[in-house]
Amino acid sequence: MRVLSWRPARWLTGLAVLGAVLWHTGADPFVAGVQALDAPTLALGAGLAVPITCACAWRWHLVARGLGVAVAPAAAVASCYRAQFLNIVLPGGVLGDVHRGVRHGRLAGDTGRGVRAVAWERTAGQVVQALVAVGLLLLLPSAVRASAPWVLGALVVLAAVAGLVVVGTGPSWVGRVLRALRDDWRHGVLARAAWPGVLLASLLAVAGHLATYLLAARAVGVAASTATLLPLAVLVLVAAGLPTNVAGWGPREGAAAWTFGVAGLGADQGVATAVAYGAIVAVASLPGAVVLVAGTARRGARREAPGPALLTAVAVEGQARG
Repeated sequence: MRVLSWRPARWLTGLAVLGAVLWHTGADPFVAGVQALDAPTLALGAGLAVPITCACAWRWHLVARGLGVAVAPAAAVASCYRAQFLNIVLPGGVLGDVHRGVRHGRLAGDTGRGVRAVAWERTAGQVVQALVAVGLLLLLPSAVRASAPWVLGALVVLAAVAGLVVVGTGPSWVGRVLRALRDDWRHGVLARAAWPGVLLASLLAVAGHLATYLLAARAVGVAASTATLLPLAVLVLVAAGLPTNVAGWGPREGAAAWTFGVAGLGADQGVATAVAYGAIVAVASLPGAVVLVAGTARRGARREAPGPALLTAVAVEGQARG
């Protein structure tokens, strides 16, 4: 019996979650989430995406610089927009970032470090987001406060793994891998010149995503207070970061249906909000399509342009004929 590989399995997981939500709520909340959006809402969402993208690009710049594969801030912003667009249109929700890491690694002459720089900056962002989630769940009264121990438990596991990485001990190849990870984190994420910026950039990105989610909730007509919505939103965002989605869909809608249902706001409103959020994010990522097309056009022009050797040969041939 053939074992299903991890990549198709995680996509199927996202599809299964999305199918379960659709079976439970029907298609009406999905339609309502899209119909609730208008041009001003989408424009505001695109505006919120600018500081979010710049914060993520800054975080990447800091981590990549520490790993010796520095990326210029302007190039980082363009690459992050392209990655966001690819994350939206491709299954898995991370393929755009994989492309970002591989592409920059090749340009920098070290594909491995390029990919690891993206992986670590994304991991740092997820850790900060989880910490914010725990803080909001503990500080703000909500029906989903019982979820705080689960998020905290996940953080403890991450901290234990991080501790092993920092120590960097273990037999044979395990020890070597841990020491390599330790060096990456020491120089890329936890370096004195990097970690304050990484933390601040991650907090700015989380704040921007929360603001976008609140915008989506208001657009679909959710009247609950901001204090009520924030704990729900942060849990949905944590779920949305799981690499088991299909172009962003799946766990996000499942978490929204559950959290809004537990909070007494209705699973339908939760799904509609998640769908509206996804649509806002998709529209806000469209500058990435422009970056992608422009990059493809430049590569095509370079392939079609005659190389220096060909130009020299033509010049020599012309002089000989003259």
